[in-house]
Order: sequence, then structure tokens, then C-alpha cells
Amino acid sequence: MSTQAGWYPDPSGRPGMYRFWDGVRWTTAVSRDPFTPPPGVQPYASPTDPRHPDPQHPGPQSAGTRSATPRTDRRRAVGWWLAAAAVVVVMALVIVGAVRLGRGLVPWASPGGEATTQVCPPSTGETPSAQAQPADGRVHGGKLSFPELAEPFGAVLPETEVPFARDTHQQLVLVQSNFDGRGSSWVATVMVGDLFAGDGFFTPQDGSRIVVDCVIGRFYGDAQVTRHDVRNAATTIDGHDAWVVESQLSFDIKGLTTKGERLIVAIVSTGPSSSGIFYASIPDTTPELVEPARQALAGLTVSG
Repeated sequence: MSTQAGWYPDPSGRPGMYRFWDGVRWTTAVSRDPFTPPPGVQPYASPTDPRHPDPQHPGPQSAGTRSATPRTDRRRAVGWWLAAAAVVVVMALVIVGAVRLGRGLVPWASPGGEATTQVCPPSTGETPSAQAQPADGRVHGGKLSFPELAEPFGAVLPETEVPFARDTHQQLVLVQSNFDGRGSSWVATVMVGDLFAGDGFFTPQDGSRIVVDCVIGRFYGDAQVTRHDVRNAATTIDGHDAWVVESQLSFDIKGLTTKGERLIVAIVSTGPSSSGIFYASIPDTTPELVEPARQALAGLTVSG
């Protein structure tokens, strides 16, 4: 995860609560005020959106808006993703702007509107964690992995703000920094992770539907998003049942140059009661990144 300490939306999913990230791990400190001084530290400026992270100081990630987590959140995404999120009401809007996810997969809300939450699976209440990455040239998340992408994609980063997954890691590319004048960045992201058990993902097809609906309904603030599926079908990935959705999304977000992006979601059955997720979101302004994302999907393998 990001090295930037600060208050971020509580990963356990409790509405209106923020948990302190010390730069290495989540702490037990929680608060309803994101501007509360850090435990044992003097007051500081509010953190950037974990989904649209500051490329120099990435924070907790999140699909799409791949923020600029050294995605370089994305959005971002979603970071997926995700690229990329949470609404900080009262004095400021904090866009999960650490990394795309940095659009990592963190929900993003634009000024004047709040992202809806009904379309996403309920929180499990557990604090997300990411496993250490093997030094094998691959990006691992849960039982899935893909070959590490070359530049302009950045270093492998954990993503802890995904509403429907855990043990997620991603690579990001910063696409547009400070697009909203509030320090938020939009990123391209490619991510893998493990879907939460017991959250309603009964089959790869069901999982893909829920994830895509969640991304579209929650990661673009109050912008209207249109979807055109290029692919929505069953397949096998490394010998495992899977479902792949590739969609062209269109939207108009104030200050953002791109007016759409390519969303790729694959849900893979990794065991009798477990599934993994592959998520990529590539802004239309960086079409050259679509093929690397597809190659990552093609290189997906299942371990264990």
C-alpha cells in the first residue's frame, strides 16, 4: 500500500468512519473527522484520494478512475480495476487519490453528488490485507497472477479499498493529475485479487455482473455512465471456469479529459468456494495501454 500516512475511509466499511494508515499498516485509531491530528502527531493536511493517489505520495488504493497511485488510483483504477472514491463531506471531498484504483477501486464522488452504495456487496467487516509479493516477475492477488507489465506501468502496489475483494495488487499509469483541482488523479490500472467469500458470488457469471454493476454505479461519482459490452461470455482461464466482461464505458466528469474508458473484468473460479478477480480500466486517452491489459488477462494463471 502507499507510504503516505493519513486518515482514510475505514476499510471495514463503517459509514462516516476513518481509520489511520501509518504508512505501513492500518492502525486501531478511528475517527469521524478525517482532519483529526494523527495519533501522536501534529495536525496535517488531509490525505489525497486513495483511489486517485498522488503519484509522489501514493495512499491506499482503490477501478477505472484508476487514481494515480504511482498508477502512479489510477483511478483508478481502480482502480479495475477500480481507476479508482469515498466522499468526505463537511469541508472537503477526498477522492481516493493515492493511486489510480490510484483509480484503484475506491468509490469516487464528484462535488455536488455522492456515489451510490446499494449496487455493491455489503462489507464483510474485515480489514483488508495484502500478502507479500513473490519475486517471480508476476503480480499476485489471491490465487491469481499475471506477468508484471513493463513501463509506463509502475511498480506493483497493494490495493485495500476494493469493496468486493482482498489481497489485491495492481500496476498503475498516471493519466491525468489534479483533474478536479482538488489533488485527485485519474489512472489506468490492472489489478488482481481474491473475491470476498460469502458476498453473493455464486458463479463467475454472477460475480462478473455484481462487480461490473458496482464499478459503474459507484466509481464515477454522480456522472451518468453508459456501457457497451464488447465481450460478455463464459471462458476458461488456466483450466478454471471463468467469465469475462469487456465493456466500453462513456461518461463526462468535469475537469477530466477522457470521456470514457475500457473496462475489463474476469471472475475466475479458483476453488470449490473461492473466486479471483482480474480488473483493468484503461482511459480512452491512453488507447496504447489496452493491449497490455489484454495481454495481462491472457497471461493469467491460477495457483494452489
